[in-house]
Formats: sequence, C-alpha cells, structure tokens
Amino acid sequence: MNSESGHSRAEGADRVLVVEDEPALAKVVANYLAREGFHVRIAHDGPTAVAAAHDFEPSLVVLDLMLPGFDGMEVCRRIRSFSDAYILMLSARGDESDKVAGLAAGADDYVVKPFGPRELVARVKALLRRPRASSLMSEPLPTPDGLDIDLIARTVRVDGAPVELTHTEFELLTALATRPDAALSRSDIITAVWGSSWFGDQHIVDVHIRALRRKLGDDAADPRFIRTVRGMGYALRSS
Repeated sequence: MNSESGHSRAEGADRVLVVEDEPALAKVVANYLAREGFHVRIAHDGPTAVAAAHDFEPSLVVLDLMLPGFDGMEVCRRIRSFSDAYILMLSARGDESDKVAGLAAGADDYVVKPFGPRELVARVKALLRRPRASSLMSEPLPTPDGLDIDLIARTVRVDGAPVELTHTEFELLTALATRPDAALSRSDIITAVWGSSWFGDQHIVDVHIRALRRKLGDDAADPRFIRTVRGMGYALRSS
C-alpha cells in the first residue's frame, strides 16, 4: 500500500520512494527524509514498489532487500527497466556476495541493517549531490579498442554491442577513462564518483568494479579493459 509523508512538498524537492516492509521503520525513515525537505512516498511490498516508481517518478529509491510479493532484487531489476533513479539498497545481510548481487541488479549503494536514520539520510543526500563530471566533457575519451563511451548519450558499447550500466557504473568507468593508464586509488575514485563528502567503506569501489567487469565481459585475471593496480587501485587501459 502506498502512502505519502504528511509533510508538504518543497518546490523542486527531490522525490524519494521508501520501500520497506516494516511499517514502523519505513515511517521513521520517511519522516527523517521529509524533515530534510524531500518529497517521500512509502511502499511495503514488491509489486506496489514498482507501480509507485512508475507513478511517483522518484529521484532515489531506498529499497529493502527482503519484501513480500517479490524481493528487492526483482524490484531493482524492474525499476531499472524504465527508470534511472538512484537506488540505495538495504539488507540485514552484509556479505560481499550479497552486495555484488545487489549492485549487479542495478543498485548504486548498499547499507547494512541495523543503521541509524541520520546515517541513511546522509547517504541519500550524498548520492543526490554526486558530481557529474562526465556531463561536462565533450571530447571523446581515449578508451581501449572495443570499448566506446558516449558521454552525451551516456551509453557504453563493447565490440559494438550495447552494455546497460547503472548511474554509478557509468560514472566509475568515465572516471577511469578520463585518466587513461593512470592508477587511481579507491579514494581518488570515490572523490570522482561519489564526491568528497561521501563516507563509508572504501571497498564499495571493489564491489562496483566487480559488477562493472562482469557487464563488460572483462576478466580480472587477464583484463582487456580494467586492470588492478596491486596495493593502489584500478586503471583503465588507453586506446
């Protein structure tokens, strides 16, 4: 069932869809977001969440992994088929395999329960104010043979075939491509993609790199595009 926060919408406020099957937690999160000026809607199950994303057109979705109807992974995949909203996934499971699965399904960030509502609000704000450095560039990027990045259309192709990337994956690939062959540390990548105000575990970069490599068909052991710089970070091969 959908519900909207009781706070009035601020002009130009970002829309946030909170998808959480625990009504009390959903209400707490929604109230914290509304107090910060966001326009908030709540959904408590998978089918309602997808319908709400169609109708509400949120800028960001706070998405619990365990939901009735169908789970957060399926909600994420379905929303990704028609929306480029940021998706912040919530889960009580903190294993890296779960994070990889969530990010591969299209999530942009991942928060493990239990969490403080203020921390969650800060993560939401950090995602929404992320710099879009790639949108300021007009020159073609020096990418490796077989990899094409169109900054204006925000598309990626490998050997001519389109590759569907999330917001975060596209920004991550672009951040690497703007400095071809340069070894970027996790900190460098976080600043370029998430912004200097981002906080959290820097190993989220590794999780996104793994998801990105899978979509590009890139083998970490014998990389065609993205190479690991041991003890440092990552680099994209130049053309």
